[in-house]
Amino acid sequence: MNANLEKLYRIAQKPIRTIIGLMSGTSLDGLDVALCKISGSGENTQVQLIHFETIDYSEAEKLEIRNIFAKKNIDFQKLVMLNEWIGTRHATMVLACLKRWNIPPNNVDLIASHGQTVFHAPKILHQQDEFPNATLQIGDGDHIAVKTGIITLSDFRQKHLAAGGEGAPLAIYGDYFLFKKKGENRIMLNMGGIANFTYLPASGNPKEVFVTDTGTGNTLIDAFTRLLFPEKAYDKNAEIAKTGTPNPRLLKALKTNDFFLKPFPKTTGPELFNIDYVVNAQKASGTETVSIPDVLATLTRFSAETIAEAINTTIVKTTYPVSDFIIYMSGGGAHNPLLVNWLKELIPCDFLPTETLGLSGDAKEALLFAVLANETVAGGTSDFGSKTGIPSLSMGKISFPT
Repeated sequence: MNANLEKLYRIAQKPIRTIIGLMSGTSLDGLDVALCKISGSGENTQVQLIHFETIDYSEAEKLEIRNIFAKKNIDFQKLVMLNEWIGTRHATMVLACLKRWNIPPNNVDLIASHGQTVFHAPKILHQQDEFPNATLQIGDGDHIAVKTGIITLSDFRQKHLAAGGEGAPLAIYGDYFLFKKKGENRIMLNMGGIANFTYLPASGNPKEVFVTDTGTGNTLIDAFTRLLFPEKAYDKNAEIAKTGTPNPRLLKALKTNDFFLKPFPKTTGPELFNIDYVVNAQKASGTETVSIPDVLATLTRFSAETIAEAINTTIVKTTYPVSDFIIYMSGGGAHNPLLVNWLKELIPCDFLPTETLGLSGDAKEALLFAVLANETVAGGTSDFGSKTGIPSLSMGKISFPT
């Protein structure tokens, strides 16, 4: 047997596996690195977060990615080169973290790398019947494995696509394994660049689980903040938006898009929700002269209303009274007090940070990819039924160091 396969077999048999989860989202702020100890698999999965760090991308790195990110017309050679470059950069970041944490690389069993999404193209967006759902994450897994010397799983979203999904959201698998609780209806709400949620029913039945994107989370707020205040990466604590007032005409125009008429579940990305989207809405509503604080307040309200409408439409009004739910928040939006306050008004139930469940909300996505890798190596598949958007499968391509 190949020595790498023998090693992978031994890892699968271990009672506890040490796995690093890597996540870089559409906000392009940096790489989340989560070092986890994981035992069991499936519904018996147990996770201990040992270390977590976010390595900020430099302005030069952000610029390189933004040159191709969510754009239909790009320098194709740059895309090809960035695939290798990002893989190497992520490997370097992992090794730097391990050095700071005083952990030898050979003490790590696996790396689970999400990669950097550069284009998300489900049919709901590309609308070309002859082509399937598609998405692309770069940051080659072989480069990570070779540079770190650690077996690496990557490119998780392709299996989801191949099985009929849209390649997202993938949080559902880890959410179900780690956070379901009999007797409590839970909604795991992640507000990253794009917002999504997983519904975990009080019954614990995986066939009742539901997951979908809702629309924009932070991506429009962050993009407009960077456009108007180049020195700011985002509107920290909604300091600008809190001084403004949502503009009703602009808000209505922002919500006038076919995406919001499509049935759930569905996915989206900055390919739709970008600066041009806002500019076009301003033109359509005659609100080009609205003040900067009012624009940011409107964009924040837009995220709050579309999140609330998605939850109310798909879960609350069709399942249980809103008072029977607890919503656990994660992602950058969980740190936006204006967004959170408006959500509490629109969905009058208990809102809690994911930390109350014993795991960092900021580390959650990176940790969940570690769980996916653990499932591929040591688990199986849970039966989520035949519902759209949740194929019952394991994911991730395996790269060996040699």
